[in-house]
Amino acid sequence: MILCTDGAGTMTGKNIQLTDRLHRYLLDVSLREPPILGSLREETAQLPLARMQISPEQGQFMALLVRLMRARRVLEVGVFTGYSSLSMALAMPADGHLVACDVSEEWTATARRYWNEAGVADRIELRLGPALPTLDALLESGAADSFDMAFVDADKAHYDAYYERALRLLRPGGLLLIDNVLWSGRVIEPQARDDDTLALRALNKKIHADERVSISMLPLADGLTLAMKR
Repeated sequence: MILCTDGAGTMTGKNIQLTDRLHRYLLDVSLREPPILGSLREETAQLPLARMQISPEQGQFMALLVRLMRARRVLEVGVFTGYSSLSMALAMPADGHLVACDVSEEWTATARRYWNEAGVADRIELRLGPALPTLDALLESGAADSFDMAFVDADKAHYDAYYERALRLLRPGGLLLIDNVLWSGRVIEPQARDDDTLALRALNKKIHADERVSISMLPLADGLTLAMKR
């Protein structure tokens, strides 16, 4: 194990700071992005809201988790143009099923096009509409304790509600991934009092104390919390 030191040689235990050059090196020696994902990422980069797309290294990490979990049933709340869902679907077995929730027909039209081109459209069930009614409908249909993995990356104000429903939908031992938990650092800025930041602060604190899950918060991209249902 290597511990970082500050300028005085004191051990800090912090993660190494990723400069642009070091981040480029990380990608050069670790990223194995399929061409179809690269094309989707490049197309999405032209959109005004391109910042909503996850990073390629996060997509690769999530795909690895799908394989490690041997996940056959995956839930996604927040699709955008489909990079995360495509990353996970490509890692799922042929009989896998991913339920993808989003409100935008425009953004998900791009996702559908790439799902089809990648040959995984039959693994992905897109449910258009507000996610909370969709999740409630899944619960009412008897889907509790049936999903292996879930990924939440949608409107932050409803994160707590998504968290609670996703926990009910996950099987014991299932894994919940929650995106943007560091929120570009605004979670530690006292003057940041907008609804999204307040919601993320509250959820981070809640999950830290939640004995229903085992957790790890990673400084990956904009912060990613992993919560395994006990």
